[in-house]
Amino acid sequence: MQDIELSGVHRLSGLVEYQDGAVVSRSLLKKEKGSVTLFAFDRGQELSEHTVPHDALVYLLDGEAEITIAGAPHHLRVGDALLLPSNQPHAVRATMRFKMSLTMVRA
Repeated sequence: MQDIELSGVHRLSGLVEYQDGAVVSRSLLKKEKGSVTLFAFDRGQELSEHTVPHDALVYLLDGEAEITIAGAPHHLRVGDALLLPSNQPHAVRATMRFKMSLTMVRA
């Protein structure tokens, strides 16, 4: 997938749209050392618990979400950010529709 054209100013929440009953993702940037991906979760959608070998930063763009890290729940609202530490199990659940930016750091 190619990176979107990032010159100029963008409202990130407008670059990914909700879809009923689904999780939608859009890659903005994918490089060897990291990536930026936008997600739109419909209410009730989730990503089951998993681990990744890299740190990641979640930033909530719209709505509300619950992210569990190593069994500890974190409730996020618009404007909140949360670090997902490498090798820590985490899960994501949409308590209502929400959009987030996920920045993965591979270095």
